[in-house]
Amino acid sequence: MASERLTEYERKRLQNIKRNDEMLASLKIQSKTSDLSDISNSKRVATKSYKVSPQKKLKPESPVVIRRSMRTRGMPPDSEGLRDDVLSSVNEISKTSSPVNSSPCVVGPLSFIDAYAGTGSVKVLIDTILSVAKNNPHCGVPKEEIDTDSVLERKPQVGITVKEEFDGVQACKGESLSEKGELGSRIKEKVNASKVCKDENFSGKDDVSSCNLIKGVVKREIKIEKSELCSCVDFGSLTLKLENIARIMQGKVLVVKCSPWSNVRMVVAGNKYGNVGFWNLNSEQDEGDGIYLYHVHTAPVSEIVFQQSFSSKIFTSSYDGFIRLMDAEKEVFNLVYSGEYSLFSLSQQPNNVNTLYFGEGSGGLSSWDVRAGKSSSEWLLHESRINTIDFNSQNPNMMATSSSDATACLWDLRCMATDKPKPLKVANHKKAIQSAYFSPSGRCLATTSTDDKVGIWSGVNLENSFMINHNNQTGRWISTFRAIWGWDDSCIFIGNMKRGVDVISPFQRKTIKTLESPYVTAIPCRFHAHPYQVGTMAGATSGGQVYVWTSD
Repeated sequence: MASERLTEYERKRLQNIKRNDEMLASLKIQSKTSDLSDISNSKRVATKSYKVSPQKKLKPESPVVIRRSMRTRGMPPDSEGLRDDVLSSVNEISKTSSPVNSSPCVVGPLSFIDAYAGTGSVKVLIDTILSVAKNNPHCGVPKEEIDTDSVLERKPQVGITVKEEFDGVQACKGESLSEKGELGSRIKEKVNASKVCKDENFSGKDDVSSCNLIKGVVKREIKIEKSELCSCVDFGSLTLKLENIARIMQGKVLVVKCSPWSNVRMVVAGNKYGNVGFWNLNSEQDEGDGIYLYHVHTAPVSEIVFQQSFSSKIFTSSYDGFIRLMDAEKEVFNLVYSGEYSLFSLSQQPNNVNTLYFGEGSGGLSSWDVRAGKSSSEWLLHESRINTIDFNSQNPNMMATSSSDATACLWDLRCMATDKPKPLKVANHKKAIQSAYFSPSGRCLATTSTDDKVGIWSGVNLENSFMINHNNQTGRWISTFRAIWGWDDSCIFIGNMKRGVDVISPFQRKTIKTLESPYVTAIPCRFHAHPYQVGTMAGATSGGQVYVWTSD
């Protein structure tokens, strides 16, 4: 009855199912499937050995002691401290592997013994400085030439002399060839008791130029004995010898200076750890390597200035807000000034040995009376930090400041108001200006900026200017480039990112030579030309190396 109620489709479906079951039964698929399942289960059990719990580790017989400090345990400190052998090993490691930057801040005098961080005896350095200062106390200038009221900075400058010949009669005039920063001269002539003023422009290609006198009556010849067109130093003779290379400290060097002594070559440098290093290139073999290291500050050293009246005394400024005076006679670093803001620059007016000028904080400038021990004047000159302060050697009242606010300003100290002083001239760059230095003659100013420009400013009020392209992108690990003048107005030295020193001619407005050496293994970034040894220049790297180029 049930089958009669099924439809045709359902009956067909049941027949297909019955036929398929009979076919599978004839093939014995079910039995083979069960056999394969048994085999696979046995293998799976064998491969699951990783699930077997590991053997438990036996507990150590001695209990684990958790280290706790004596303070947390309520015990008094150990008065004996570390053993002598442990202390000696720690000291050796600290001297060889890590820079000295952990000395506490001492607000007061710091003795040479406490500040000394080098090896060997420091007595040799003190004797050398005192002996040189005794023989030549005024920074390389003979004593009979010193004016006690105003000790002016004396550098080997190459001036321009214009000679006029009138029928065998010579007249010498020290007229400048560049009153407006151009290669020109204003020459005054006196003919038949009348003065004639005439402007002439020189091409800069010849050292001797001739011209006809007015009306063609008398001929004259202008001879430039030593002009800016020809440097007093042959750049090809500047060489770097292996014995003039030394690593005097660790870390980035921010300032390097040649000692102002004519008979002793000594380099002084300061790094970012507050260390001040001395390197005596004339040291004998029995005196060691001639390198002496002092930890004077707790922050980067921003500037080093030799006192003009006594070359045995050296001023150092730092980001820690301190100015110290190294006194070799008393063997102490005296504290001259301490403030709450960082000091980024330091300088001394050429005709005033008792006053220091330093850039403090964000654009502040202060003058400090060393004898009275107090500030005499304070100004707010820039919107950002003052990187350099420089005075004109021919006119000490003229001061140039460079700042990270992308400006360099020219100031006259005689007419600087306390409230909102106005500069005589503002030199602008697109980015921060790292330096602004007067030329040896005082007629030009060179600025270095991170906008990849070196600016040359000339004229009475720096009204003439032009820019020279130069790669100044040093990055964060290398000290910024600061272009310096050589021994005359003919050349400027600045670091090169390809481990060289570029020589820039302000008159040709381009780089005319690059000093290279296989001994230079890092990028020299800070330089200083020896003030009394023409052809001697020191350069420092961010790794503490110092190179000294010489022309002998």
